[in-house]
Formats: sequence, C-alpha cells, structure tokens
Amino acid sequence: MGGLIDFGLTDESVGAGEHVVALSGEIDAHSAPRLGSRLFGLAEEGKSRVVVDLSEVTFMDSTGIGVLLNALRHFSLRHASMVLVCPTERVLRPFQVTGLVGRLTIFHSREQALAAFA
Repeated sequence: MGGLIDFGLTDESVGAGEHVVALSGEIDAHSAPRLGSRLFGLAEEGKSRVVVDLSEVTFMDSTGIGVLLNALRHFSLRHASMVLVCPTERVLRPFQVTGLVGRLTIFHSREQALAAFA
C-alpha cells in the first residue's frame, strides 16, 4: 500500500492581474508534475504576473527545482513574470546550493512579491 501524498496546491487571482500559486508539503518526483501542469496552464491562459508561494513547502528535490525553472522559461518566452516567495532558510537552501538565487526573483513574503508587480 502506498503512502499518503503530502502536497497541496491552491491558486487564486489577486489584485489587478496577479496570480498566486501557494504550495504546501513536499515537492518531489510525484508532486512536481501537478505543479508544472498548473504553472504551464497559467502561462497558456495568459497570466503575466505569477507568484509561487513556497512558504508552506517542507521539502523540495531537484525535480521541483527543474519544474520551476521550466515554468520560468515558459513565462519569459511570453514576456510574463514568475517570482518566488521563500521566507525560510529551509525553502531557500536548495536555490542557494544550486546557484539559482541570482537567476530567480525571490522574495521573503507574498506581500513583497505582489508589491514588486505594482
């Protein structure tokens, strides 16, 4: 019998054109495809300012990082923006270790991320 999947994804339009995708739990090879599908879907829908809130993420492996990088590329090709919220060292650490902090726009809070679009 398989284990429980510890992953949650909610998203909502906020403000004047911003969209927030809030994640919780573990982002790994089992949950990353769902995240990728949603982010690519938002790009296809024409969303141009997307915040990916990783505040409640407890674990992320290289699959999750790969999905975020592919989504970022997908948004960039459409002249759209995708930014991340990483409020804790635990969430920020994988981006630091891989040297991606400079390639991604990362904020400490959802409020800061949304304000950057203003």
